[in-house]
Amino acid sequence: MIDNFENEFFGIGIQNGKTPENLGVLWRSAQNMGASFIFTIGNRYAKQASDTHNAVKSMPYFHYDTFDDFYRHLPKGAMLVGVELTDDAASLETFKHPKRCVYLLGAEDHGLSQLAIEKSHFLVKFSSELSLNVAVAGSIVMYDRGIDKPRFIRSQ
Repeated sequence: MIDNFENEFFGIGIQNGKTPENLGVLWRSAQNMGASFIFTIGNRYAKQASDTHNAVKSMPYFHYDTFDDFYRHLPKGAMLVGVELTDDAASLETFKHPKRCVYLLGAEDHGLSQLAIEKSHFLVKFSSELSLNVAVAGSIVMYDRGIDKPRFIRSQ
């Protein structure tokens, strides 16, 4: 019998995205870097020229009106990883990505909501002198996940 908790997967999405163009780029990166699904919380995705591979139609896309709705629907066994520049956030360079997780990014102008920060199992940040747009930040996180380094394994 297959132990579903042994399978690795990740999803990535954004809370209250500011610019639809950034979502198109993030979805394109997600499709290329092996994401299992993509999602939005708050603002919906609209077709963008920057989503040249039409990722939103090529992989599961979910929309949640509120963070609470999203949180209630996290995949079983998945850990929430918030990407946010806080003092408590772990350095991405040394972070052990969970085998099964959902990455959540906030809009460039105001980041993640306080509730999202509080509910995240992990918070990660990476070295950058200035802020980056959400598509670039998400792409860096997914690239780092693809590097061969140890995973965090959640005890059942």
